[in-house]
Formats: sequence, structure tokens, C-alpha cells
Amino acid sequence: MWNNKTSGMGHVYQQRYKSFPIQDDEHFFVVCRYVERNALRAGLVKRAEDWRWGSLWRWLQKPEPAPKLLSTWPLARLPNWVRRVNEALSKPELEAVQLCAQRGQPLGDEGWVESIARRLNLESTMRPRGRPRVRNLPSGANKEA
Repeated sequence: MWNNKTSGMGHVYQQRYKSFPIQDDEHFFVVCRYVERNALRAGLVKRAEDWRWGSLWRWLQKPEPAPKLLSTWPLARLPNWVRRVNEALSKPELEAVQLCAQRGQPLGDEGWVESIARRLNLESTMRPRGRPRVRNLPSGANKEA
């Protein structure tokens, strides 16, 4: 999806929409926690639900303010969801989600990621960016051999 608005400022207008395959419910909830705690992680609020422009704050308003902006999740939120969102992701979780968001690579267990990347032709998201490094040949080796 591409936001082709010609006016406006902010993150919505700066980059293309990003998406990536997610293996299962567990990984889905990690991504949701990552998204809903963005303002908290950035130090803009003391609690994630205090960010009035975030989906967590909006979800907690009963009834949801007009206009309705949130879609129903494919799964019910886990018990104690607000507490869970306010807990920091582990370093491996955070790094994995950030890499997937930046590169568009699948998120899940290693075997599943490799399999789905092949199936969906996403192998390029798994490789480091840029040209491959030239291997150093042992001294005295013929470079043209």
C-alpha cells in the first residue's frame, strides 16, 4: 500500500506501508505489543495507554470515539493486555521485530522463516543489504583459477 497524499507531514507520509508474514499467534502478539508501545519506548509517555494517538488508548475508550478507526483483530487480546504492552519486549524480540519491519522478512521460528521466505520469494529479505563481500583468497592462490 502506498500513501500518495500530496499534503501532510509526519511518519505516515514518509515511507511506504510495511508488512511481513508472521508465523503464529505468539509472534502476532509480539508485533502488536511492539506497535502499541512505540510512544512508551520513545519516552513520550509513562504508560503506553496514555498516548492519545495510539491504538491502545483508542481501544480502551468505550465506546470507541468517532470516527471508528480500528479494525477488529483476528484474535482476542490476551488477558492483562495493557500490563503486557507496558512490559518491555526482550532484546531478541525487539531486534527481530525491528529487522522484519525494516526488511520485510518473515517473523517466526528459523525453520518456518526459511521455508516461507522460499515459498513467497522473499529470500532477498534474508540476505544482508549491499553487494556480497569478496572473500580473501589465501596468499599465493591464483585469483583467476
